[in-house]
Amino acid sequence: MPEQKIIDEFLDHGYLAFVGVSRDPKQFANSVYRHLRDGGRQMYPVNRQAGGGKVEGDRSYPDLGAVPDPVDGVVIMVPGAEAADVVAEALDRGISRVWLHHGIGSGSDTADAVALCRAADVEVVDGACPFMFAEPVHGVHKLHRMMSGRRVAV
Repeated sequence: MPEQKIIDEFLDHGYLAFVGVSRDPKQFANSVYRHLRDGGRQMYPVNRQAGGGKVEGDRSYPDLGAVPDPVDGVVIMVPGAEAADVVAEALDRGISRVWLHHGIGSGSDTADAVALCRAADVEVVDGACPFMFAEPVHGVHKLHRMMSGRRVAV
């Protein structure tokens, strides 16, 4: 798990792309997307299948290259097999902060994706879910945060 400072700095930024948000609002990735957006951030949903239509009420983009400036970081919530390709796309775009989601089971924080970030000197949050750290933290996510050894606001 990355240092708390890197997590806090990532979440302090106001313009985030989000790769993996779905057209289905019931998907877990969409819950994370809404939580980050509702926390006051400008979010850019990236979904190749959405064709530039609306995702979560926001205009979507087919890839990171199509997202308008500024972009302070990217949250990646895709199957592990796709994660390194998305990181490469982020590097091509010049994005310097990457959050590779890890939830139950395998996540986007594959060894290849993390290695690409580190080789490019990109700040990477790997091995965590934004729900654990983006305030307000509730329920099971607060428990996961405590189990990670991080302090929890009371």
